[in-house]
Amino acid sequence: MPPTIRTDFPYETTHTDLRIPLPDGTRLYARVWRPVTDEPVPALLEYLPYRLTDWTAPRDWQRHPWYAGHGYASVRVDVRGHGNSEGLPGDEYDATELADGVEVINWLAAQPWCTGRVGMFGISWGGFNALQLAALAPEPLKAIVTVCSSDDRYDNDVHYMGGSVLAVDMHAWAATMLAFAARPPDPVFAGEGWREMWLDRLEAVEPFIHTWLAHQTRDAYWRHGSVCEDYGAIEAAVLAVGGWHDPYRDTVLRLVEHLDPARVRGLIGPWSHQYPDRGLPPGPAIGFLQETLRWWDQWLKGADTGIMAEPPLRSWISASHPPATVYPELPGRWAGEPSWPSPNVTVVPYTFQGEPVVVDSPQQTGLDAGRFFPFGNDADLPPDQRDEDAKSACFEIPVTGGLTEILGRPRVRLRLRLDVPSGQAIARLCDVAPDGSSTLVTRGVLNLSARKGRDRITPWPEGATEDVTFELNGIGHTFPPGHRIRLAVSSAYWPWIWPRAESAGFTLDPAGSSLELPVRTATAATAAADRAISFEPPEQAEPMGVVSPATLDEERPERLVTRDVARGLWRLEVDPRYGGTRVYPDGLEFTEDALETYTIQESDPLSATARSDWRIRLHRPEPAWDARVETRSEISCDVDDFITSNEVICRDGAEVVFHRTWEKRVPRTAG
Repeated sequence: MPPTIRTDFPYETTHTDLRIPLPDGTRLYARVWRPVTDEPVPALLEYLPYRLTDWTAPRDWQRHPWYAGHGYASVRVDVRGHGNSEGLPGDEYDATELADGVEVINWLAAQPWCTGRVGMFGISWGGFNALQLAALAPEPLKAIVTVCSSDDRYDNDVHYMGGSVLAVDMHAWAATMLAFAARPPDPVFAGEGWREMWLDRLEAVEPFIHTWLAHQTRDAYWRHGSVCEDYGAIEAAVLAVGGWHDPYRDTVLRLVEHLDPARVRGLIGPWSHQYPDRGLPPGPAIGFLQETLRWWDQWLKGADTGIMAEPPLRSWISASHPPATVYPELPGRWAGEPSWPSPNVTVVPYTFQGEPVVVDSPQQTGLDAGRFFPFGNDADLPPDQRDEDAKSACFEIPVTGGLTEILGRPRVRLRLRLDVPSGQAIARLCDVAPDGSSTLVTRGVLNLSARKGRDRITPWPEGATEDVTFELNGIGHTFPPGHRIRLAVSSAYWPWIWPRAESAGFTLDPAGSSLELPVRTATAATAAADRAISFEPPEQAEPMGVVSPATLDEERPERLVTRDVARGLWRLEVDPRYGGTRVYPDGLEFTEDALETYTIQESDPLSATARSDWRIRLHRPEPAWDARVETRSEISCDVDDFITSNEVICRDGAEVVFHRTWEKRVPRTAG
């Protein structure tokens, strides 16, 4: 359902751009939307590095004016060293970024147009630092809405999964942020000193991948900013929001479990990595802005909006559906839990039988995994899993009697024997229809050297048999009678998971293995509570007026898999579809093009290579401006090291103003 565009608000609104001063003299660029009133109002802050004057501007105009129209000062701020903010870029969520965020919150609270009460919201990066700033507990910060974010930077972010290196998004996101950090300030907003600011930034840029690969276990680097280290530090009220097709959704479950029940609510829909009002697949979309307004009015204006009478966890439980790479809307319904863990959910174990089986999956297993971060594009979600299942050891449970409804994190126990010191186990839960089609429901990964803890490396005793246990990502799903619940176990999952150099698979003993499903039991009381959950239709403010013109460029496939049969070489090309060409009302023409490439030889884990290429142009006819950024990022490996290569070329018109290449080898430890 596309959002309704609202122009009739309780308040007229105005907006202005300004610079927020920090104690060290740095000024952060901000855009403030305010209601036209003589009375002070609470402030809402969205704080991230994604360039408020261009990259997020269309999205910002959907929500910040909407909040202003309902009586809030809604503020969008670029972090230090990005967009038109002064200073130099740093690592993601570093101590400087968080300290700056505290200063911004205090500055907002001190403005004469603010009541002194501040809320903070954001998706992804903005949701991350909303949580992290809440853990620092600045006094004015009374409530946050964190969307698609994580409480655990090591095991629930873009870097590692189950202790394994995430090839697909550690590489791609590091490359993306290199291209983002290299973009110049805009002369229209930054002034005549824009080029000097740009050159100073470029000299300070360091590819994130160097740091991320240098910390392959859960050490102090990852504990910084991971609010799971001390949930009790969070004093603000937290509305945690996620989607079952977003990789961060388990954070919602953990926050509802560990935070004060009187100050937390969780919401998980069928959505991808997007705000739930945008109408991007999979839907259904909801009136998310209205829902968050209830949260703000409750915690920042002292109104009883009824939101704290809602179930602590509201989640979408999908009905069974055939495999597809995109769904405009998923079938299913809303369900409400009185707490988490829920008394409505019972762990049901299923044991397996059979003789031991060797699991030595081809290295290209995982090409049908879909996108790590689905954004609502046509090729984001996993296709039919039958080809992946054929490369895995599969165990099936027939669904008999009534529906089997699950809600939460399934758990697997595997009895494995390894003849080498390390390996990886990947488990996928699939819904198999009577026609044999296999729909991916959820999955999980364990780096077997992390089986004793993500903070250490424990080599496997060669030839030994051990039991390992790990959870799959949370999900709400219904298996109907006549279907089969399939657990598929593989030893490879490229390009999500970087292959271990010495892994030759493992032997799995079904007799010592099991699957635990979080089965939700329906009663008359739960059915009545579920039916009571409803949301208003989505609505947004009037759009900014950005135009996406047609171009002569040939449109690439979003995901293209090719196979060199003679060489046994597989190649995946991904167009992430971040934006293409956009023309802004002030005349800015913004073009970005990215291509990710992943290659592997089906029998050689050392052949894995990931590459990302970016081309960006920011052009304005009047006043004349033409800046270009090109980046190239690659990772490969040998037995001992990850081998990284990064290049940045920046032009002001025809002049090359910056060109640097980084070549670095990082020892393979846990990775």
